[in-house]
Amino acid sequence: MSGRLRSGLLPPLLAFILFIAGWQFILQLLGTPVYLLPKPTDVFAAVLDNGTDLWHAALTTALESVLGFVLSLVIGVAGAILLASSRIIERSVYPYAIVLQTIPIVAIVPIIVIWLGPGFNAIVTIAFLIGFFPMLSNTLIGLHSTEQNLKNLFYLYNANGWQRMWKLRIPAALPYIVGGMKISCTLSVIGAIVGEYIAGIGGSNGGLGFSITFAAMRLQTPYLFACGLTASLLGISFFLFVNALAKRLLSSWHESEMKTEN
Repeated sequence: MSGRLRSGLLPPLLAFILFIAGWQFILQLLGTPVYLLPKPTDVFAAVLDNGTDLWHAALTTALESVLGFVLSLVIGVAGAILLASSRIIERSVYPYAIVLQTIPIVAIVPIIVIWLGPGFNAIVTIAFLIGFFPMLSNTLIGLHSTEQNLKNLFYLYNANGWQRMWKLRIPAALPYIVGGMKISCTLSVIGAIVGEYIAGIGGSNGGLGFSITFAAMRLQTPYLFACGLTASLLGISFFLFVNALAKRLLSSWHESEMKTEN
């Protein structure tokens, strides 16, 4: 196990070290101005100089992202169950969900701001809207992908519609729900940052989106890179958490997460 862990981590770690060293060496050799492209040491110094502000901004964005993701998970799964329970409802409502997904988020943000006002509520709503459709679509596909033989078995035992839904279709759709969660959790971070760009507020309540805008306006490029890397780490952390949850939920019965011996 330790050998496989080392062989799995060593190549990307070496690639990362070589990339950072090359980045530092080439920029130092060329003498590139910091405001155009900072060196890794400049970015690290910006993190140390602005550590408190960066930490508070990351916490704000993380909270907005988590709330948006939870809303997209709950409403997306509930909506998919409702659509899957009736073909008439699905044919009537699902096209409008597709239309909502195709509308650029920046086109409806002004309406959200008018309704909810700028700030936290509007940002969470934007994060929810961006992550909602993957949850709805993936869950709906999973609910329609239940094995026909199992459906026939439940029919023979005179199971009603809700029994088939809760005891058969939802457990069978769990891998699809987890797949939607992996997409939605990263999109929620993007949605929160986009919301902070457009509908956010500054000061101590500002998130990473506000910090990126603030740094760009003042040509604080090292801090701009630090904010971008922090946002990336936030998205990666969310994905790893959801991936660990998927392994816990599926490792005992689904082939995608079951451990196989070579």
